Amino acid sequence: MRTWVEDRLRDFGALLSHNWHWWWSRRLRVADWSYAVFTLPFTGIGMLAGAGAALGFTAFLLPLGSDLLANQLVVLGWGFLIFVVPGVLASATMLWRRTEPKWLMLAGLVLLFLYGNPVPLMVGLYSYPAHFSERRPLVGWFALGCLGVAVTLSPTVFAFVMSAILFLVVPTIAGLWIGTRRQLIDRLQERAERLEREQHMMAEQAISAERTRIAREMHDVVAHRVSLMVLHAGGLEVSATEPRTVETAGLIRTTGREALAELRGILGVLRDDGTDTAPTAPQPVLHDLERLISEWRGAGMQVRREETGRVRPLPVAVQRTAFRIVQEGLTNAAKHATGAPVEVWLHHGEDRLEIEVANGPGTGPVHAPPRSGYGLTGLRERVVLAGGELSAEVCSDGGWRMRAILPVGEEGPNTVPEPEPHSAEVEEEGADGDPHAPGR
Repeated sequence: MRTWVEDRLRDFGALLSHNWHWWWSRRLRVADWSYAVFTLPFTGIGMLAGAGAALGFTAFLLPLGSDLLANQLVVLGWGFLIFVVPGVLASATMLWRRTEPKWLMLAGLVLLFLYGNPVPLMVGLYSYPAHFSERRPLVGWFALGCLGVAVTLSPTVFAFVMSAILFLVVPTIAGLWIGTRRQLIDRLQERAERLEREQHMMAEQAISAERTRIAREMHDVVAHRVSLMVLHAGGLEVSATEPRTVETAGLIRTTGREALAELRGILGVLRDDGTDTAPTAPQPVLHDLERLISEWRGAGMQVRREETGRVRPLPVAVQRTAFRIVQEGLTNAAKHATGAPVEVWLHHGEDRLEIEVANGPGTGPVHAPPRSGYGLTGLRERVVLAGGELSAEVCSDGGWRMRAILPVGEEGPNTVPEPEPHSAEVEEEGADGDPHAPGR
C-alpha cells in the first residue's frame, strides 16, 4: 500500500512539473475556487450562530393544528432557504473576489449582521488589499465590519477588541502584506526589464562604435594598400612593353579597382551614418560566375565549368551565396594548389542547388598570401543561414573538394522549362543530395 501511494504521488509530481506553466498561468483561478470550496464548511458552521432567531422565525410561520410531517417539511424548507442558500451564495461570490470584490464584501456584511458569520468578510478583507491598491473603499468596508462585529459578536469591550483583531485586523494586515509584496515584485520585474533594455541599448551602441572603428581601420590600412597596388599596376601597364606583362598588369589593376569597390560597400555597411539602409551597389549573382572564372583564367588558372539540371530563376540570396562559394573555392585553390586544374560544377535540382569546387594537387610552388583562417568558417555560417549544408575535405589524390547544397524552394511562375541534360551527366553524381559523400 505504501509503495502504491508513493508511486501515485510521484506520478502526480511528474504531472505537475510537466504542466508547470499551465498550472502557474491559472494559479489565481485555482485559488478562487479553493477559497469558494474550502470556506464553505466554515461558512456553514458560522451560520449556526443565528440558528435561534431563525428557528423562532420558522416556528412563528408554522400553522397551528397542522400535523407533524407538515411541520418537519416546513422546517426543512425554511432551514434550507435560511442557512444553505445564503452560505452557498456567499461562497460563490469568492469566485469574483479579484474582479468584482464588492459582491463578496456585501455578502460578508449581510452574513455578519444577520447570522454573525465573519468568514466571507474575512476572505474579502484579505483579497481586496491583496489585489487592489485603492485604500478608501477598504477603509469603508473595514468600518462596516467593525460595526457588524460590535452588534453581533461583542457584548463587551474586551470581546469587541478580540473579535475585531481576529476577524478584521488579521486578514486585512495579511492582505496588505501580500499586496505590497506583489507590487514590489512587479516593480522589481519592471526594473529588471528596463535594465535589460538599457543593457541591450548599451551593447548596440558599443557594437556600432566598434563597427565604426573597424571601418576606419579598414579604410586607413586596407584601402590605402590596395590603392597603391592599383597605381603601381597602372604604371606598369603603361610602361611595360611585353604584351603578357601589359595584360597581367591590366588584370591586377582591374581586380584592385573591383576590390576597392567591394571594400567601399563593406565600409558603407560598417559605418554608422545614421541610416539603416545598406549600400545599393548590385551584389554578384550566378550571372557573374563567368566573369569571375574568366578573371581566374586570365591569371593562369585552369578552370572548367559544368552546369547540369534544368536552369530556372533562383532567389537572389541563393545566387549570392552560390557565387561566394565558388569565389572562396577558387581563391583557396589559387592559394594552396598552384597550377592545379579546378572544376566548378553546378547542378540545378528540383528543390536544391548543388555547388562543387574541386581541384587536384598543386604542381607549382606555393606562395600563399597571409591567411585569416576564417574563410571557410564565414562561408559555412553563410550557407547555414541560407538553410543549406557545406562540406570541405581532402580528396584521395591529394586535392581538395568543397561542396554545398542550398535549398531553393518552389519554382517561380517565370520558370522557363529547358531540355533535360543527358542522364549520364546526372547519374555521374554518386550520392545525390549528400554534401559529405565522396567525390564524383
